[in-house]
Amino acid sequence: MSASNAEARQTSASNPSGSERRTRLQGTIDSLIALRRDVVASYCRLAGIGSFEERETARLKIVAEELVPFCETMVDYTAMGHFEIYQRIIEGKERRRAIQETAADVYPAIAETTDWLVDFNDRHESFEGSEEQVEVAAAALPKLGDIIAIRSQLEDQLLDALRR
Repeated sequence: MSASNAEARQTSASNPSGSERRTRLQGTIDSLIALRRDVVASYCRLAGIGSFEERETARLKIVAEELVPFCETMVDYTAMGHFEIYQRIIEGKERRRAIQETAADVYPAIAETTDWLVDFNDRHESFEGSEEQVEVAAAALPKLGDIIAIRSQLEDQLLDALRR
């Protein structure tokens, strides 16, 4: 390979075209949404909810073996949103006005959900399944479900703006 071809390839990698950036962004959005689905499915297993119809009638309970994997998935999801999607906005590098405006409306609330999810993880990451730990975690499940739902709605607004 000639030196000019190698240089062109390196420049292309460090300065991707608009089309390449959009393709990469869409892949990141798709990955984030897939990870969110994993979080919701894991939450339902954790809470003992077998179907959406049962959500309102099922007595929330916790299965000890589900909490640690749930927390790991939840942290991965939260980190991906922060570092792959929101970081550019937080740093003021996003130039598209519609995204800036949407982010100004929804990002503060997304940040609050992030804080809540991280706190939940911190409280339960060393979960060993004692009766007291199960009781404390089970008591937090309804709020956790609400936080995940709120975050999803807010995040969808921002993702829609990014796709445009």
